[in-house]
Amino acid sequence: MGRSELHMALLAAHGAQDETALAELYARAADLAEEDDEEDAACFFLTQAYVFALSAGLPQAAGLNRRLAEQGRDDLQLDLA
Repeated sequence: MGRSELHMALLAAHGAQDETALAELYARAADLAEEDDEEDAACFFLTQAYVFALSAGLPQAAGLNRRLAEQGRDDLQLDLA
């Protein structure tokens, strides 16, 4: 999925209020930003993914939190594991 398709998918997921899809799509956006060495953008997208994962009660929240903690952008939340 390219950036344009990802953008359209994010808009659709926001319109549908699909938190599960939003968590997944923002995590993909973070991966793309990391590949391009865009640390701030990657962390922004990771934060969005994390928030939606927490809101939806997804198990991916723990891994997203770990990634943010590794970047120094959040504290590691041990109660998510």
